[in-house]
Amino acid sequence: MEQTITIMLADDHALLRSGLKLLLQKKPFFSIVGEAADGVEALRLYDTLRPHLLILDISMPLLDGIQVLTEIKSHHEQAKIIVLTMHEDEDYITTIMDAGASGYIPKAAVDEELYTAIDSVMNGYVYLRPKELSAMLKKKPKAAESQNPYLLLSPREREVLRFLARGYSLVETARELSVSIKTVDTHKTRMMNKLNVSRKSELVEYAMKYKLLRDGQT
Repeated sequence: MEQTITIMLADDHALLRSGLKLLLQKKPFFSIVGEAADGVEALRLYDTLRPHLLILDISMPLLDGIQVLTEIKSHHEQAKIIVLTMHEDEDYITTIMDAGASGYIPKAAVDEELYTAIDSVMNGYVYLRPKELSAMLKKKPKAAESQNPYLLLSPREREVLRFLARGYSLVETARELSVSIKTVDTHKTRMMNKLNVSRKSELVEYAMKYKLLRDGQT
């Protein structure tokens, strides 16, 4: 059974909040526990609700998202916060991440990618899109991030890895995922190349290390 993830939304646009709620409520294990329309309200509600995750807009009245982010992180170091913004400038994103954001998604791209970002963040990783990740790594290389499965592997590759690591054969994995054996074998080969491993046992070790064996993860 999936653990319920409590989520708070902070955005001054009611229409966007409604859209986010509709998107998130498609997953039964997401629970929207609060909404804020300005920065002051966001701080107050966060302290009261202590959600597992805050989805935070940067452009808000009274206190902007950077101020909210900085304030929350100064008191709650482990807070998980995904930032939504219209800005895609590299330096702007660097500022957001330096302030302590757990992830970043442009508003123009808010769709099912949000699920992937939440999976990554809730499993203890930073979420950035490939373009932004590449720019960040050039500035601040982090060896640990280079092995992050939510950045390195596609959702389908993670599914295949999960079955293989549990001892399923290629045939069994193909049947479970309703794909061809050739497709499963292709995903396996790509994973091994990306992870620079040569044996199935190394895939199993990787899956265990990054806690990819739990049901419901993508």
